[in-house]
Amino acid sequence: MLDARLNEAAILKRLIDAIKELVNDANFECNEEGLNLQAMDNSHVALVSVKLNASGFKRYRCDRPMPLGLNLASLSKVLKCAKDDDACVVKANDDADLLSLTYEARNTDRIAEYEIKLMDIDSDSLAIPDTDYDARVTMPANEFGRIVRDLSQLGESVRIEVSKEGVRFISDGEAANGNILLKQSESAARKGSSSKATQDDDDNDDDEQESEEEDEDGGKKTKSKKQKVKKEEGEDVEMNGDKSEDDGEAESEQKSDEEGDGDEDGKPSKKRKKAPAKASKPAKKAKKASEDDVPEEGVSIEMNQHVNLTFSLKYLVNFAKSSSLSNRVQLMMSNDVPLLVNYEFGQGHIRYYLAPKIGDD
Repeated sequence: MLDARLNEAAILKRLIDAIKELVNDANFECNEEGLNLQAMDNSHVALVSVKLNASGFKRYRCDRPMPLGLNLASLSKVLKCAKDDDACVVKANDDADLLSLTYEARNTDRIAEYEIKLMDIDSDSLAIPDTDYDARVTMPANEFGRIVRDLSQLGESVRIEVSKEGVRFISDGEAANGNILLKQSESAARKGSSSKATQDDDDNDDDEQESEEEDEDGGKKTKSKKQKVKKEEGEDVEMNGDKSEDDGEAESEQKSDEEGDGDEDGKPSKKRKKAPAKASKPAKKAKKASEDDVPEEGVSIEMNQHVNLTFSLKYLVNFAKSSSLSNRVQLMMSNDVPLLVNYEFGQGHIRYYLAPKIGDD
């Protein structure tokens, strides 16, 4: 049995609207982890993969794995009967022929119930291999949608080129050509350089700490005495030089520690050397926390090598409809590998895979 409740029906409405023109019929695979959909378009050029995590539902129960075969055009019509802020309850019994959708209005006592017929759809789950992409571009979803819609007015294809200069979208039409370049945002570049510098600082600090530990544990007494004197000299500045009553108390505490530990030099020096190391850790965390994230309007580019591929604009325009689900989109590319267009949102993700054009195909 499936029993799932979403706080807002808008999630399902936008999700189905984004993929209904790409896929006609599809199976929602339900299990204890959530709802999954994987389907190809009729021409087998594009693949869509959707995941709604169980944690994204207000209530979720799935007793056993079960497929829900649905016509997405019909499901879209039923979902349009719900307001965006209505709570949506999806139910299906084991081996049932119907899927029940109940819409509960937030501010009124209105409850609407609908049923849609389930279908038997034969579909093989495709194993999507893990790929190490040569380039990853993160950009505003609205900007990506605008670019592909504008270029679709000029031609049928777009060439996407990722280089050190930025990411370039090029379309050559019969009557006109278009060329759009997006450079990496300065904040993204600063973030990359600062994170690398922070990592180097951490490595240096670790090396220094390791050398100190070697001196403490493996060094001779003469070395530990030198370290002890050095530390005391450093602390004299903090204690304002001359001995005082506080110094006498500190010495008595040191003697008690030495008598309890049985080591005249090693143990006290360890305690003194560990204190500054602990004090330096919050500074590292503060440094990492102060790094600015890339703003929503910014463009972030990660590139291992130059990538240059051509894709059908018709499909990219269709993919861009998912901008209603997420403010950001990721384009992941490698030469001679399908493009991955990824939208992450609160309840899960939607991913599109599109094969590149080769020659005149």
